[in-house]
Amino acid sequence: MNTLKNVKISSQVFIGFSSLSLGYIALLSLFSPQSTMDLVATKLPNTDAISSIRGIYGGVGLVITIQLIYLLFKDYYKGLLFLSLFWGAYAISRMITIFTDGALGDFVKQWIFIESTFTVIAIILILLARKYKKA
Repeated sequence: MNTLKNVKISSQVFIGFSSLSLGYIALLSLFSPQSTMDLVATKLPNTDAISSIRGIYGGVGLVITIQLIYLLFKDYYKGLLFLSLFWGAYAISRMITIFTDGALGDFVKQWIFIESTFTVIAIILILLARKYKKA
């Protein structure tokens, strides 16, 4: 029972950290879309581009953040399932870019490592939660 509690707490810390990270980018994108794109040295050329970053990274990111906060308290296991897909999809998307468009810059290389690591962490926590729920 104590191990399951440790898995739950570790999972909640992971979900909380993911929420804070995503929430930061969401708020940055809502209030300053150009600041978000400055992270990848990209100038937003018009209001359509600004609106797209504000909507996708800001609005959608905020919805994801709110959902993760809900799952943090209500169903950490579903939060882990979501994050394994979320971080995994990011990492796979970046790998597709490598194969179709070429090498990534240092900033994105760092993030593919982080996203892959987060995917593995989520999967490990899922497996541990399954194992100790049955025990």
